[in-house]
Amino acid sequence: MEDRLRIAVVGTGWWGGEHARIFSRRPDTELVAVVGRRQEKADAMAAQWGTRGYTDLDTMLDVERPDMVTLALPNEAHYEPTMHLIERGVPLLLEKPLVFRMAQADAIIAAAEERDLFVALNFNHRYGEPVLRAKAAIDAGELGDIVFVTWRFGGEPNFGTEPFANLVETQCHGLDMLEHLAGPIRSVMAQATDKTNAGFYTTLAVAVEFANRAVGSLVGSYDSSYAYPDTQYIEVNGTEGRLLVQDTVKRLTLQKAGEETRQVWEPGYFNDEARTFVYTFDRHVDAILAAFRAGEEPPVHARAGRRALELAEAIVESFEKGVRVDV
Repeated sequence: MEDRLRIAVVGTGWWGGEHARIFSRRPDTELVAVVGRRQEKADAMAAQWGTRGYTDLDTMLDVERPDMVTLALPNEAHYEPTMHLIERGVPLLLEKPLVFRMAQADAIIAAAEERDLFVALNFNHRYGEPVLRAKAAIDAGELGDIVFVTWRFGGEPNFGTEPFANLVETQCHGLDMLEHLAGPIRSVMAQATDKTNAGFYTTLAVAVEFANRAVGSLVGSYDSSYAYPDTQYIEVNGTEGRLLVQDTVKRLTLQKAGEETRQVWEPGYFNDEARTFVYTFDRHVDAILAAFRAGEEPPVHARAGRRALELAEAIVESFEKGVRVDV
């Protein structure tokens, strides 16, 4: 492996541009290719970031021989290119959701494990500064025993063909975060509505039970707006205190039970790095490349995407059957 890792990006949309930005600017990586469905779009993005554009994955792999490939494709188009790249033996950084079907998730995990292949998944919300500090406070016992946890996240819709797209492609961040902060979820009960777009369940509410006997809730919506303050909100209550995370990167509030004063973290005047949501991805890439160079597992393995899908499928079952579902 060369000192500078050779990275190729598959996907020429907005978030693919963030992949290209990161890997073209890092001193320890070289962006060797951008792959898109249309040559003109691939060439345009490649020119923007000083690399070469392709439309054929195999041609790119044979010519550029990247050390890692990152995928930033439309949410419902992840499975085939992911499996193709695994079969070619290429280490991967994948975007959420992993896929929409458990059989496909299982196939991806099995194929990667068979080849002992590095496959990371970008649950970048974990790397917001308030979330990092919240996780440290919880692990240090500052909240005591966790009793309940709330996740809320809503914005404008991203419609495709999947009726539970909001749950699988967006609230996967919330399902991952609930377990990241409070431990394994044991059961779920759900309600959902398609009142604003028949056949598409754009808003849902889920009650969860954790293995440690704490409880929690998840509210996710495509009937809201990312312009609203607190469009993303986390609350963790314990026997000794409470914490709030607002808009992933905006603010962390810690308060001890019974005290009328609080500790608040907010990014300072010059701290644009911590206040900017897209830079949570840069932080995650730092951890991904450190693990890759060390021969370790990714900090967020693709198995985390499978787990989020497993929870999502249980939520759908709960809603459709009107029952609590164990997971």
